Amino acid sequence: MTHVDQARCCAALAEEFGAIDDLLASLTAEQWSLGTPCPGWDVKANVAHIIGTEAMLLGEPTPTVDIEVSTREHVRNDIGRFNEAWVAHFAGATPEQMLGEYRARVAARLEALAAITPEQWEAEGFTPRGQDTHGRFMRLRVMDCWMHEQDIREAVGRSGHDTGPVIELVLDEFQQTIGDVIENGSGAPDGTSVTIALTGPAGRDIHVRLEGRGTVVDSLAGPATTTLTLTPLLFTRLVGGRSGADSSAVVVSGDQALGRQLAERLGFTP
Repeated sequence: MTHVDQARCCAALAEEFGAIDDLLASLTAEQWSLGTPCPGWDVKANVAHIIGTEAMLLGEPTPTVDIEVSTREHVRNDIGRFNEAWVAHFAGATPEQMLGEYRARVAARLEALAAITPEQWEAEGFTPRGQDTHGRFMRLRVMDCWMHEQDIREAVGRSGHDTGPVIELVLDEFQQTIGDVIENGSGAPDGTSVTIALTGPAGRDIHVRLEGRGTVVDSLAGPATTTLTLTPLLFTRLVGGRSGADSSAVVVSGDQALGRQLAERLGFTP
């Protein structure tokens, strides 16, 4: 089970909720309809998804809609169908209504987060990554909300919020799962090692060693078989499967063929 620091995570989630609010409040009505790098979704759909997940955590039922959401090309699984039900539910809402719905859910969720005991935080239960602690689920909420904030930012041409406590938790989450991605995407033999060198203020080195499976390790005994150097923002875009994320911008050293193959296969978040 994954331990996630409760105070750090709750503070990051509150910061993320606030960053999204500030961004949404600054948009024009036309910008809410712009397409985003999240396949199949415009700005409003991204917001509908965020509202829907926080509503679910508050115990609200999934809305019943008149259309068959599973026929939409970007819907691939049960979680996708759940998300799309909320997108369809809010299809006729105005930007002002969307912002009001968002603020109501966020206010209620912040109250709920403040009331969680340490025992509840560490309790095992459902998360989108399988059974794990409630703290892991909340770290996933930080990651998911931030990813959609960046989708919106890219759509409206307003970059930002790519350093600080929130992205540090986002990278913590991706670091926990990247070993499986390297294992599945490399086809390399045991003994192969990979370093993902993230640059800039939010940078870190992530080391993966293949020994039966892809395992994230603190350090390697020597130089990695291949090293991928890129910004944290590009890393999250590639891992998140966002359209337009350019794997050719990844700088590869060491084994070029392996590095290029991995750069093209980093995505694991639909």
